[in-house]
Order: sequence, then C-alpha cells, then structure tokens
Amino acid sequence: MRQPQQDRSRATRQRLLESAIEALAELGWQGSTVAVVAERAGVSRGAAQHHFPTREDLFAAAVEYVGEARRTWTREHSADLPTGPERTRAVVDMIVRIYTGPLFRAALHLWVAATSDEQLRESIVELEARIGREQHKLALELLGVDESTPGVRETVQATLDMARGLGLANLLTDDSKRRAGIIDRWAEILDATLSAGART
Repeated sequence: MRQPQQDRSRATRQRLLESAIEALAELGWQGSTVAVVAERAGVSRGAAQHHFPTREDLFAAAVEYVGEARRTWTREHSADLPTGPERTRAVVDMIVRIYTGPLFRAALHLWVAATSDEQLRESIVELEARIGREQHKLALELLGVDESTPGVRETVQATLDMARGLGLANLLTDDSKRRAGIIDRWAEILDATLSAGART
C-alpha cells in the first residue's frame, strides 16, 4: 500500500531537519545551503522550499529540532543515572555530553551565523532562551534540588555554562582527557555547594 501523503510529508520534513543538522555540524553555516540540505535529504530544492520557504525558516526549525533531540536524549539516558553519592558526577557528565556532541556543534554554527543575520538572530534568540530554560529545569530535576534555596539557581546555571564552555573547547581538538578531570572536580564542588538542606 502507498504511504499516505501526510506521512510522506512528515517523513520528508524529518529528513530535511536531520540533514540540516548534519550539514551544519560538518560544513558550517556558509556551506549549509538549502540546495545542499535538499540533496542530503534526497529531495528536490522545490520540495524543501515547500516545507521551509526560506533558509532562515529551515534552520530556525532545525534549532527547535535540536532542542527537542537534546531533551529526548537526556530523558532517555536519565533513567540510567545512579542513585547515591555517584549521581552528581553522572548528572554533570550527562550535561557535558549534551554540549560536546554533534547537536551542540550544529547549534553553535547557527549562533555564529545569527550574529550577522538579524532575521535569523530573532528566531535563534527566542528559541535558545526557551531551550535554556528547559535545560535548567531538567538539571534541577536530575540533581534533585530546589532552586528556591539561595544559591542553587546560580550554581546549576554555572554548571550549564561550564558545560557550554567545555563544548567550545572540544570544537577544535579532542578535549576528553582534560574534560574528565574537570567533571570530577565540578561534581565535588556541586556536592559541597548544594547542601543537604537544598536536596528535595
């Protein structure tokens, strides 16, 4: 039986978004044209523009897709997190892996492009703000802390900022060996800062 039109359209959109992320991670913003993305997705440029009329539309949707993929990946892996004294280190490691993988690399290319493209910047700033809030909330949940406790919100945000910095450091060279030591130390700092009274 033929695949229903709605299902085919959804599958095409999915392939375009996945191809856009792959192109960004491998080629950067300049090399990631609609034509390149369409070719990678196995569709015509016209078909791509049917789903996303402009390049900005395509990559703004790709940012949202990246955010959803990051959320899905985190949710899937959070079930495997240990309990007890090893949990904080495992949570920090998970957060860092989000920011050192190909999804974050693709998002970074968009951030750089958005600094000189006003239309793209408007979309990216709004989406990244929402994704950032969701990541912060998820980190609170995984660490089991209450941000109404003084200092907790700032400490968790510092963890996310630190993870982004490690993601940047990993762009040019494999930084995994040095990164492991930083994760160990940061987990110790977190445990010391997030006092027993802050745990829910």
